[in-house]
Amino acid sequence: MADEKQEEKRDEATEEISLEGLAEEAEDYMSDPLAETDELEALRAERDEFRDRFMRALADAENSRKRGERDRREAEQYGGSKLARDMLPVYDNLSRALEAATDEQREQAAGLIEGVELTMRELLNVFAKHGITLVKPDVGDKFDPQIHQAMFEAPLPNTAAGDIIQVMAVGFLLHDRLLRPAQVGVSSTPAS
Repeated sequence: MADEKQEEKRDEATEEISLEGLAEEAEDYMSDPLAETDELEALRAERDEFRDRFMRALADAENSRKRGERDRREAEQYGGSKLARDMLPVYDNLSRALEAATDEQREQAAGLIEGVELTMRELLNVFAKHGITLVKPDVGDKFDPQIHQAMFEAPLPNTAAGDIIQVMAVGFLLHDRLLRPAQVGVSSTPAS
């Protein structure tokens, strides 16, 4: 019986220690504001990191959408530039044919000349429909390296340096892009 009483006292003491220890730990945890603050700060930092990632992903998606829209517009406007470039010699040949026809030939082959003129007009209408415009400088205009190509320079009296003195081939723009520069001769003589 004494042994039983001793065991009971030992168990009670153990229970008291365990309960007291747990109570102390809980009290320490509740009273330690640093542990709570550290955990709260860690959660805030994690939240901010996720927010930053989300905003970056959203910005990337918007940039991709805008880039895709811009690429689609450019493909729509400039996608036919290879075909347009390939059609320029057709214009050149029709122009040469009309320029080479003499008055006598025009009288003899009036129907043929008229057909060539109609074909040229139709080609220019198709060009206009698709945003292709002629760059046709006049003699005496200033040379612009953005839209003209100097084929030669020659001194010519009564002209200023940089004046166009001869137009050898017209140029073409597709919307705002140069398909082919106008080929010109340029004066190298200073004004006299």
